[in-house]
Amino acid sequence: MRIATTLLFSFLAGAVSAQDAQIRISQQQIDNLDIKTAALVPSSTVPLFYAPGKVVTPADREILVSSSQPGLVTRLAANVGDTVHKGQTLAQLRSPELVGLQQAFLAAASELHLAGLERNRDQKLLQEGVIAERRWQETQTQHSGKAARADEARQLLLLAGMSPADIQTLAQTRKLGDSLQIRSPIDGVVLERMVNLGARLDIQAPLYRVADLAELWLEISIPQERLSTVKVGDRVRLESGDISATISLLGQSVNVDNQTVLARAVVDGRPQGLRVGQNVNVQILQHGVPGGFSVPNSALSQNEGRSYVFVRNAEGFAVVEVAVNGKQGSESLISGALTGNEHIAVKGAVALKANWLGLGSDE
Repeated sequence: MRIATTLLFSFLAGAVSAQDAQIRISQQQIDNLDIKTAALVPSSTVPLFYAPGKVVTPADREILVSSSQPGLVTRLAANVGDTVHKGQTLAQLRSPELVGLQQAFLAAASELHLAGLERNRDQKLLQEGVIAERRWQETQTQHSGKAARADEARQLLLLAGMSPADIQTLAQTRKLGDSLQIRSPIDGVVLERMVNLGARLDIQAPLYRVADLAELWLEISIPQERLSTVKVGDRVRLESGDISATISLLGQSVNVDNQTVLARAVVDGRPQGLRVGQNVNVQILQHGVPGGFSVPNSALSQNEGRSYVFVRNAEGFAVVEVAVNGKQGSESLISGALTGNEHIAVKGAVALKANWLGLGSDE
């Protein structure tokens, strides 16, 4: 400490007054005082305030998977957190009702086959003039009715959860089975499991909640007294990391319990650090003055209520007054007579201020 003070006063004799905008200092003195410089970082956002938020999925990207028939749960093939694909089996049920639907389908298919044979026969007889046109029309009508019933029976099997391949196999083998596969209708991640092995389920009983996490939202509670400072398009940044989002919606109602307004922000990309349902603290960022720069707080010096940075030049450092437009953690957003090509002192600004004011360090 004594050595640093000695070095500081060794060049104070050549220092200028507080009104001078130039600090004359040699490179050796800069090195001795461990003054470090860095380039200006452009930034045009102003930090406003912090607010609580919650990570959610868009409603249209979330699916509730339910049992398509009553039955007994005999297998659970997916756990919470698993990534699943469309058509992948999530659970297996034993359902006697499924057997009845299969029987109805096979009966309807047999009747349609017989109606098809009769139609082909009557068509040939009509061409030979053996039967009347009316008989042929009646045969066609009967065939159309059988086809409709067979299609209805097939649709019921599809609704019950059987795949087209399963139905085709049933038609070929005519083997009945009470095993029903519950499959995922989308690619996604299992968020919740709502059933246990061995449970007896009614029709449409919920089993899983699956969501496509390709897009995540933040639901942010904005204090109503701060709402006038927020607008759609403002940026949002999580306090605990580099995850950011853009506000896409401001709610039209106030929560009567805490007097906040809901703001929705769409998260950029697919960050790995977020989980659905997670509570987060976010900072609202607003577009600020064009030509702004983000600098470490250590680069700023205060004098008589004004803020300054020290810009490196050939003679040492120029003292440049700046406006502080906002702060975010260890960074401040400034603007002033800067082009963006400058290098400023980010370490050792205390010594430079002492030089500039002709004083010993008072910070």
